[in-house]
Amino acid sequence: MTDSNDRMDAAAPGGEAIPGRRGAFTALGAATLGAAAFAGMAATAERAAAQAPRESLLRTVISRGRLIVGTGSTNAPWHFEDDRGQLSGMDIAMARILAAGLFDDPAKVEFVRQDPAQRIPNINTGRVDIVIQFMTMNPQRAQLVAFSRPYYAEGVALLTSARSRFKTFAELRAAGSTARASVLQNAGADALVKDALPQAQVMQLDTQANVIQAMEAGRADTAVVDLSTVRWLVKRTPDRYIDAGHSFRSQLYGAAMRQSDPDWLNFVNAVFNVNMFGHVSEAYDAAMSDFFGIEPRRRTPGFPPI
Repeated sequence: MTDSNDRMDAAAPGGEAIPGRRGAFTALGAATLGAAAFAGMAATAERAAAQAPRESLLRTVISRGRLIVGTGSTNAPWHFEDDRGQLSGMDIAMARILAAGLFDDPAKVEFVRQDPAQRIPNINTGRVDIVIQFMTMNPQRAQLVAFSRPYYAEGVALLTSARSRFKTFAELRAAGSTARASVLQNAGADALVKDALPQAQVMQLDTQANVIQAMEAGRADTAVVDLSTVRWLVKRTPDRYIDAGHSFRSQLYGAAMRQSDPDWLNFVNAVFNVNMFGHVSEAYDAAMSDFFGIEPRRRTPGFPPI
């Protein structure tokens, strides 16, 4: 569920960085670059830069020796500061995966912290090479930037707690008009809740933190928030939060780049595809587990990925 900035004002409860996984990232980068042998080329950044058209950002990034990524720092589990003050989160993991594909080194990335409103301007002015910042893909934005393949399917979900009167989606539905749902205030909030709980009482609040607090205080039976928020909270504190077991209104998150540069776009997609569906999935799988408690399904040879 999103507002004008793509996402609710996150409670930002904090969290841990990805544990030391340089080995996984390094293997990822080596394997990704090694795939260039398929085209009969030595897998080096210098050769890749030489092969790219002079106007392609791929050549510029490789020659520069580091990737510049626009992202945020205040919305767990996507991008936030860990206990050491370092950026962490799923968006950060995807940026490091891309850096490993470029340089065989996930550390060769410079993060530009930006407001969501700066995402498209910073791409089109060249301030950043790519934006990885929980950016919802839609036709209107696709007229302004080029999107990578999706790396996450967001949705709306129902968060409950150990103290909630109704803990599961089935119990909330059965409660009918006695069920109370808190949700971030916006023009479509009532309709959003009614998609899942047609008879529930709707309580609109000004921030996501207050939406969740109302549920914890017992003023609401469920908080209607982003699926990623539910997974993050349940992963971190399973004794406190419960996933009621229903999600809906799927939307896609993708990385955004400037248009008219197919070599750069194709490279980013190749790295994402290899990590999400191919033979160097350790870093992507670790991030999905760390931030969402998801264990990705085993990759089965013989069929294209879904």
